[in-house]
Amino acid sequence: MAKRNRGKTISNLPSNGRGTCPLCARTGIKLLYSHKTETGQTIKVCKNCRKK
Repeated sequence: MAKRNRGKTISNLPSNGRGTCPLCARTGIKLLYSHKTETGQTIKVCKNCRKK
């Protein structure tokens, strides 16, 4: 069966969840993963930087 709601939560985010990753500085990439910085602040990062 087809999934009717696939990707709907991403379209509700500003810029469809895309932006510049604060760790690797890639532009136009999806920022969907949470990452905790050294100061304890939570930021959104790309898929490649999620385990750094």
